[in-house]
Amino acid sequence: MDVARRMRKLKAVSLVVLLLDLRLGPGAAILPNDVKKIHLQFARKINDGHFGARKVWRKYLPSLKYHNPAISMTVDRTVDQEGPATLTVTFAPPPLKFPSPMVSPAPTSSTDPSTAPSGHESAKRMKTIDMKHKHESEILSRLMELTRAMPYEASPDEEAELREVEDEKRRSERDREVQARLNEVKRQEKALLDQARGGGVEAA
Repeated sequence: MDVARRMRKLKAVSLVVLLLDLRLGPGAAILPNDVKKIHLQFARKINDGHFGARKVWRKYLPSLKYHNPAISMTVDRTVDQEGPATLTVTFAPPPLKFPSPMVSPAPTSSTDPSTAPSGHESAKRMKTIDMKHKHESEILSRLMELTRAMPYEASPDEEAELREVEDEKRRSERDREVQARLNEVKRQEKALLDQARGGGVEAA
């Protein structure tokens, strides 16, 4: 296989790997209907305990969004390096068990539960996970537990596609090793040829 054709094939395999990782990676989960928003806040740099939060953003959030397109997912990267690293989940308000026609609707503009009139459910429920100094897998585990999300299960077709990609990656690796050996042989042959051309016998 010529170099150009092999490079095109490797690029195609890499694209399939990215798509499979998006669909089947560790962040692939189905969130319940009561989850309405996920918001991440952390510093731009990874030091001072913000490394795990950044990994959650880069590694897990794309898969979560892929499987839950209707859920708002936002990120706020701050300049406050010593500030918090949090993941906040906003849930839909629980349904009223005993709705009363005599009770007027609660104002939706209030974000402070302490100011809401008595007899009303809070307009929204929010739970926050502290991500600072935590590994990304621990943060994901806590999110799955908090939201009661269900891990996405690959279909038989997706599992077959994943095996095919793994086989192709192994073949590509063998091709690279063979090509590297051929390049080394050519390099040595050229070095010997150059040495022979430059090693003529000088006249007395």
